[in-house]
Amino acid sequence: MTNRQGARERALTYHRGGKLEIRATVPLTGPDELSLAYTPGVARVCTAIAERPELVFDYTWKSSSVAVVTDGTAVLGLGNIGPQASLPVMEGKAILFKQLADVDAVPIALDCTDVDEIVETVVRIAPAFGGINLEDISAPRCFEIERRLQERLDIPVFHDDQHGTAVVTLAALWNAATVTGRRLADLRAVVAGAGASGIAVARILLEAGIGDVVVGDSKGVVHEGRTDLNTAKTALARDSNRAGLTGDLTDALHGADVFIGLSGSTVPEPAFAHMAPDAIIFALSNPDPEILPDAARRYATVVGTGRSDFPNQINNVLAFPGIFAGALKVRASRITEGMKLAAARALADVVADELTVERILPDSFDARVAPAVTRAVADAARRDGVDRA
Repeated sequence: MTNRQGARERALTYHRGGKLEIRATVPLTGPDELSLAYTPGVARVCTAIAERPELVFDYTWKSSSVAVVTDGTAVLGLGNIGPQASLPVMEGKAILFKQLADVDAVPIALDCTDVDEIVETVVRIAPAFGGINLEDISAPRCFEIERRLQERLDIPVFHDDQHGTAVVTLAALWNAATVTGRRLADLRAVVAGAGASGIAVARILLEAGIGDVVVGDSKGVVHEGRTDLNTAKTALARDSNRAGLTGDLTDALHGADVFIGLSGSTVPEPAFAHMAPDAIIFALSNPDPEILPDAARRYATVVGTGRSDFPNQINNVLAFPGIFAGALKVRASRITEGMKLAAARALADVVADELTVERILPDSFDARVAPAVTRAVADAARRDGVDRA
């Protein structure tokens, strides 16, 4: 058996029977407790909530629960593999929520891809949850789905492929700038990939005050002169690329300080040769980065990837558990830009006294991460006026 076959068999064995179960949080050992957990005692709780709906956060799991919702159209690097095949990923997300931030999460894979149908379905199941984590829904539909759900629901809606990636990337870039003796405002970044994560990363970098950011897609640099852009890219073209660059990715990389790869494809190594001194390369596509770290280090001082087998892993798991835990803690009605920026700052600060070129972020299982992000997000929710507790 080859190593690859062995790894496949280990993965299949690990997943046999699924990765989740339901566990009671109260004792249920006899008739007295049965009368409290179910009839007749539960009727008193139902009546109290009917009279005062806000009590649902006190007397049900709503205050600590998230639905992880997908339609299976953009799963990892596998693409549109459908709802059933996406379920192992959603289960994995759910156990990370629980283990890292004690948030109960339920995987929900929808057998539909129509925007209206997805929105209506999620709206109807939302009363059972304190938040909605959208996952692996393809662009550009994901932008509209998130927007419409947040307009209709009074609980946080968060598309992790967009915003989790953006938060962790910003934290990494803040620390990479520090370790190379610069500020975010000193940097010009090039983002390869104008899908959900690429656009979200560009947006949060602009919000945080980066010097400039240029985004490229399969047809070249995104700029206002292009007539082939969708709505999300058109809006981004107005707000980014202040230098007015055109051409392809190689042109944009001339003199750039930062490369952030979210393209799902490799980039020819010579394209990196003309980046600025002390360049920063985050090649985040999985499983194959746009450029492998050994090659990237020929051109960059700081190198990060999305993989766990190289230093500086830039992984959403550092963000989403604490973000939702913080939002749920204060019963937030939404996740604001201020909450995302606060999460990124808190994440960066966890290792502020430990920075090296190979340590710009905490490890995925660093016990300091979720509490720090939770506190920062809860505080930001209060500042932004979206808290209800």
